[in-house]
Amino acid sequence: MSGRLKGKLALVTAAGQGIGRAIAEAFIAEGAKVIATDLDAAKLKSLKKASVFALDVRTTAKVDALAKQVIKKFGAPDILVNCAGYVHQGSVLDCSEQDWDFSFDLNVKSIHRILRAFVPAMLKNGGGSIINIASVASSLRGLPNRYAYGATKAAVIGLTKATAADFIRRGIRVNAICPGTVQTPSLNDRIATNAKRFSKSLKEVRNDFIDRQPIGRLATAGEIAAGAVFLASDESSYYTGQTLQIDGGMTM
Repeated sequence: MSGRLKGKLALVTAAGQGIGRAIAEAFIAEGAKVIATDLDAAKLKSLKKASVFALDVRTTAKVDALAKQVIKKFGAPDILVNCAGYVHQGSVLDCSEQDWDFSFDLNVKSIHRILRAFVPAMLKNGGGSIINIASVASSLRGLPNRYAYGATKAAVIGLTKATAADFIRRGIRVNAICPGTVQTPSLNDRIATNAKRFSKSLKEVRNDFIDRQPIGRLATAGEIAAGAVFLASDESSYYTGQTLQIDGGMTM
């Protein structure tokens, strides 16, 4: 099937690499007009057929300015994907107040900023689909050394359900994707950090991540993007307030 998003306008944050990049590319392949943002604009240069913008989702004024620019030039988005995030590693003993505040600002408050900036125009336009990237490490499952991260992603699920309830009769659907462990540049960075921290080889640490996946392998970013295409399309018109767990069996 192709053209599942034909005629739709989508905005994707953190589209420079990893899951965000795969989602932007999948949306383009399905016929959507994509607005791709990232803190590092250089990562967006190779994203063909998208309108690209640098965006710091941690700065309210910049989010609001981009929203005004986008809405004036392109109109209200039909699809919003909130993909920006950060994985803090460690327990409460490793989490300073600065770590906690940064994690919540990037993983949760950034979504609040995007919603505040774009939802009014989406409502005037008749609605749309909002997709928030959460995680199985959340209210769904506790994982070791994911204290701050798990708390933020639980908050994302709560935010998703609350927003879905608020606008269920006004044309806006809101869902969360909860991936398991995905092969991304971010994962490579965590593997390198853990190898150094625990005096292990990169292969040993990678195998540790693989071993916690019941399916026996890591997910690809494309597999997560396939779920986003479904939630963005009219095929999921009866889905709202849900968590789509693409997790290789971690929460079965």
